[in-house]
Amino acid sequence: MSRVSIVIPTYNRSSLLPRSLDSVLAQSGFDFELIVVDDGSTDNTRELIENYPHDIVYLHQPNKGPAAARNRGIMAANNPLIAFLDSDDWFAPDKLEVQLAAMEDQPRYLISHTDEIWYRRGIFLNQKKRHYKPHGYIYPRCLRLCAVSMSTVIVRRELFELVGMFNEDLPCCEDYDFWLRASVAHHYLKIDRPLTLKDGGRDDEVSVQFRVGMDRFRIRSIMDLLAAGDLSREQQDQARSELIRKSRIYGNGCIKHGREEEGRGYLVIAEETESFRSR
Repeated sequence: MSRVSIVIPTYNRSSLLPRSLDSVLAQSGFDFELIVVDDGSTDNTRELIENYPHDIVYLHQPNKGPAAARNRGIMAANNPLIAFLDSDDWFAPDKLEVQLAAMEDQPRYLISHTDEIWYRRGIFLNQKKRHYKPHGYIYPRCLRLCAVSMSTVIVRRELFELVGMFNEDLPCCEDYDFWLRASVAHHYLKIDRPLTLKDGGRDDEVSVQFRVGMDRFRIRSIMDLLAAGDLSREQQDQARSELIRKSRIYGNGCIKHGREEEGRGYLVIAEETESFRSR
């Protein structure tokens, strides 16, 4: 089996981290490296890792957010394949075996992802149709929403050389931003099995902390993508259509909740983009 490094960023989750660690250490049949990037935790995360009965690469940094923590893990990784696991998620027992075998069989893919099982506060959660994980050319889907889940992914290192790292200027939606950039020119290998599990609904989740106004980060990602100038004519048109849609929804939402100046700024973005597209 191919050699893989598993990167787990964490922040004050010492009570949840053992489940994630144990799910990785239970994987067998190949060579892997386990890296924990502690993003400035103030709990007993360091002591937990230092006393763990297995070899774990432990990296500590000041709190910079999930994008910076993942980038630190990528730069420290010694293997050609990199898997990601959030510290509140965990792997199915055969996750790496199944996914790595699929990537060996289809080496043209630089990135793969899988289905997942969701819980909310320990209760099984049915996923909606829009959460279906896509295969192949997924750029239009990535514009609409975050179509890939972080803890399901394995990436060949050269993908980062081609599309860059996670955007550390984004405190949230850095995953949306990366999957979108990667989807412009690269197809995704989808493994049709739920090989990652997650249990959400807690206040410490970034998606919960930024649930109000999250789309402003996605709007920024689309604007950055258009500014980079690497899109085909069709991709540009699709990006502008989604930028208009998101900007109008977010702008009207701001106005509805009393943030009129902010809202009108996003409506201007929509109007200017519509005007540019109609030329």
